[in-house]
Amino acid sequence: MPEELDDVLGTFARQIESRFQMPLHHLRHAVTAAPQANPEATTVARWYGLLEGAQESLSTAEDHLLAALDRAPAGELEDPVMALADRVNTLVAVRDGRAMVVRHLLDDNAPGNRAQGAWRGAARTGPAIATTPVDRPAAVPAVPIRGGLR
Repeated sequence: MPEELDDVLGTFARQIESRFQMPLHHLRHAVTAAPQANPEATTVARWYGLLEGAQESLSTAEDHLLAALDRAPAGELEDPVMALADRVNTLVAVRDGRAMVVRHLLDDNAPGNRAQGAWRGAARTGPAIATTPVDRPAAVPAVPIRGGLR
């Protein structure tokens, strides 16, 4: 696996471990044993596993494509090689989509991720910023209109 992708998966793993205060392999065992205990943990662990699977499939497809390119005659790519290249492109899209889902699930400020949890602080009972009512001006007295228009 390329080093930068390993770093991305590692970064996600560290964020997950920090969020749920346990190593990733323990979290996976916990959500397998009791998936209903923490639906958010179950969802995050599931999508992270899907991301890992997509990365493994992509790495295998890339290896197959490189091997096919080594065997292909210079300057000419036949249909099987082009099919492998298309598969790699598809798997990149799948991997990137799953990475976006994991990133969204871990982002506390993302739309839909505003549910309260132990890691997000105490539940708010009032506005985030203290406000005071705005002074309203007194009613303006009626002014006579010239020219007979009423």
